[in-house]
Amino acid sequence: MNIRCGVFAAMALLLPAAGQAQDYSFKFGHAAASTHLFQGGLQLFADKVAAKTGGKVKIEVYGDRQLGDDKQLLEGVQLGTIDGALVSVPTIPLTLDAPAFDALQLPFLVDSYDTMAKVLASDVGQEMLDTLATSDIKGLGYIEAGQRHFLTRGKPVASVADFAGLKTRIVPTPLHKATWEAVGTQPIGMAFGEVYSALETGTIDAVEMNLSSIKAESLYQAAKSVTLTGHYFWPGVLMMSESVFDGLPADIQTALTESGHEVIAEQYAMAKADEDGVRAFLEENGVTITEIKDPDAMRAKMQPVLDAWIGKDPLIGKFAEAVHAQSTN
Repeated sequence: MNIRCGVFAAMALLLPAAGQAQDYSFKFGHAAASTHLFQGGLQLFADKVAAKTGGKVKIEVYGDRQLGDDKQLLEGVQLGTIDGALVSVPTIPLTLDAPAFDALQLPFLVDSYDTMAKVLASDVGQEMLDTLATSDIKGLGYIEAGQRHFLTRGKPVASVADFAGLKTRIVPTPLHKATWEAVGTQPIGMAFGEVYSALETGTIDAVEMNLSSIKAESLYQAAKSVTLTGHYFWPGVLMMSESVFDGLPADIQTALTESGHEVIAEQYAMAKADEDGVRAFLEENGVTITEIKDPDAMRAKMQPVLDAWIGKDPLIGKFAEAVHAQSTN
């Protein structure tokens, strides 16, 4: 009897005591390079979660498409085979029935990093995240890759007339196709990972791209002319598998949602500050950077696209109203 008691006592020492803290480890992926703003933003989120949970939760960040491209990440999170991800916004309406996210890339709707951050951190930003629940996804926040500009392998685009006929890589969404057809380009849908070789070989003439990606993906080695247009932003949606999230204790869920919300303002400030440094880097590496001469003409060409899309979903209209309200404050 004493021997049995001794065995049970020894076994008890190997088992976690009731109420003992449980550690959690999650893998979050993104499709950009590990030197990209997405990496820094996801790491900021991971650090916040670790701090709020006293180290009980560890989030490992995987860039360079190690866990898949945007579509694979989104589908993996939806199925619960990937814990979490940062997915570029255009992939969401393209892959899910979530048209509201087109609001975040309406041409020339949002004019500054500050405005975008404030609106995404507001109630309408949260409403958009909440729509992902119908796809078994928990939306946590937003992380910015940078305002989009125009990169060409030939001469710089100096005016709207110069867009005509340029074979331009886009993410093949109806919104992006309509936007770039409006200024006369020849849009070509293409995976992000194929852009460098397509520029290098001349399969495409141009790509609309943020400066951070031009640097992180070394696109400046294949194309040397950037025209600053700032036509829209490129947010990523920070998300988690709803089945994974729902299985967590309430305090861990709170830490994740609070961190996802808090990271918006901080990371948008980082993205804004990053742009000047990246611009200097590109210029040092032989890239010519100019501003388009007739931005009002470009806006006018794209305005019908904006007008058509605002009515496609109530949340798109609500987002546009929030942007206008914020811009006039």
